[in-house]
Amino acid sequence: MVTNISNLGRSGVSDWVIQRVSAVILTLYTVFIVVYLLSNPGLDYATWSNLFAQTWMRIFSLLAFISLAAHAWVGLWTVTTDYLKSTCVRLGAQIVIILAVFVFLVWGIQVLWGA
Repeated sequence: MVTNISNLGRSGVSDWVIQRVSAVILTLYTVFIVVYLLSNPGLDYATWSNLFAQTWMRIFSLLAFISLAAHAWVGLWTVTTDYLKSTCVRLGAQIVIILAVFVFLVWGIQVLWGA
């Protein structure tokens, strides 16, 4: 079995599982948000703020953020390894992707759990 140091998981199977589990979590989160928006047609800031002030919603959102980061990394790692044949170009692209995913994840956590 070949493993790559820039790979999130240890094998293709673990990457496949990460991709599928994160997709399920993101689907559940999206369905919840859509149903919530449709069931609250007169939604105002106070109602929206109260939803995200609840701990369970913050945890659910955090799980969605982490799932989005993992899903994006596995998908973009696959694309870069398939289409960028030059090691230097691929490594550079993967570093930029890692930094972007990390910055967006930290930013999302700050927005979610910040004051």
